[in-house]
Amino acid sequence: MTTNAARHTTFFILLLSVLAMLLHGPIVQFDHYHEFADMRVWLGVADPGDVLSNLAFALAGIYGLRVMLRLPGGASVPSTIPYVGFFAAMLLTAVGSTWYHLAPGDARLVWDRLPIALACAALLVAVWAETLSCSARSVMPVLLAALAAAALSVAWWVWTNGQGGGDLRPYLLLQVAPLVLIPIWQAGAARPVSERKVFGVAILLYVLAKLCELADGRILHVLGFVSGHTLKHLLAGVAAAVVAAMLQVRGEAVGKVRLPASA
Repeated sequence: MTTNAARHTTFFILLLSVLAMLLHGPIVQFDHYHEFADMRVWLGVADPGDVLSNLAFALAGIYGLRVMLRLPGGASVPSTIPYVGFFAAMLLTAVGSTWYHLAPGDARLVWDRLPIALACAALLVAVWAETLSCSARSVMPVLLAALAAAALSVAWWVWTNGQGGGDLRPYLLLQVAPLVLIPIWQAGAARPVSERKVFGVAILLYVLAKLCELADGRILHVLGFVSGHTLKHLLAGVAAAVVAAMLQVRGEAVGKVRLPASA
């Protein structure tokens, strides 16, 4: 697949997705969404598994930011700032999700969903910057627009929720977009196979995380010690860490190539 073909495919997928969601109508969150399977109490904290497992997001965010700050080229590399935004959003996800799970409800859920949406938008822009020939300066307007769209997707849910129902279509579209578009963009730009495999692993982990979320109670019933939602946090955190590890390895390889030239 060429870059032009990837662009055309991207446009077709987005157009088809938007049309499908318009025809489908509003998508509302499940009934009893805030009633999680693991209701055990530990040290006065209800549902401690879903609270403490947010540490996975925090560790992935810290690891990723540490990697990005040490990468050769710094902010002059077009994808650097979007990746920094992605890992910063992972840290915010840890905070927002912890705040939400301490007292689940729609009011707090906003602060859980907002950083997740920002993370998806930043990751999309980071990979877009890597797969297209662009400058660091030209990436910034795209990143700001993507982050604004992410915030609006959550704002739309908040507003429609106040009207009754709550429409998750834009938010869900933003979550699905990286899973579909990143492989297409990387194939169009002929990115290294090893890099595409790493993203494939990260995508698989995230899909497994969402499946665990849907099977929250069943997993707790079968395993007995951990719920599906707790596993969701852990798997999603590992997925982000996998991307950070890939960036670290890539940065170290670039650094080794540049060493002889500076000697």
